[in-house]
Amino acid sequence: MKFRMNPQETRILQALDAAMRSAASASRIEGIVRRVESKLYETPGEVLSWEAIPLDLYRSPLPDMIRSSWVFILRADTVTGAERHPNSHQRMTSYRGRGDFQTRTRGPWRPHLLRSDPDAPLEERWISIPPNVWHQGVVGKENWVVVSFHTAAEKDLIEERPAAASGVETRQRKYTEAGTEKRSRPWP
Repeated sequence: MKFRMNPQETRILQALDAAMRSAASASRIEGIVRRVESKLYETPGEVLSWEAIPLDLYRSPLPDMIRSSWVFILRADTVTGAERHPNSHQRMTSYRGRGDFQTRTRGPWRPHLLRSDPDAPLEERWISIPPNVWHQGVVGKENWVVVSFHTAAEKDLIEERPAAASGVETRQRKYTEAGTEKRSRPWP
């Protein structure tokens, strides 16, 4: 299923796409991807690994609202599990590989199949996720590399996940403070 974009969101994603795919940015992103892959291989029990991308790495201007960028590698044959960001609008692209980046506001998960083909339409490579929207990656037979842009700064980006199977509470942490968490809002 493709998600629909309004003209303003299309312009934002086009600017992010151009910044990420410029030759100067792409070669520097590759170095980060290699480090993140090493982290993933060193932690076989983890479903994903990540590292922030310094915003000055991008040679083309980013939209004003972008405060942080990240490389994530999602492990093959996994479902990353539900998470959301209460303080950030996330825009994410498939950088290498493919997968299903599902979203959920109410009811069942909605699929968003993404692929890394630079010639594919924008909506087949990118997804835009407003604050507080649950999302999860469903990964096939190969690790999936994605690049993410957030409206929250690196030090402020909050991830929420369900705390219990009952889904009554969530746990919260900042990506830059891995291992810290606090109880928060109820599951929708």
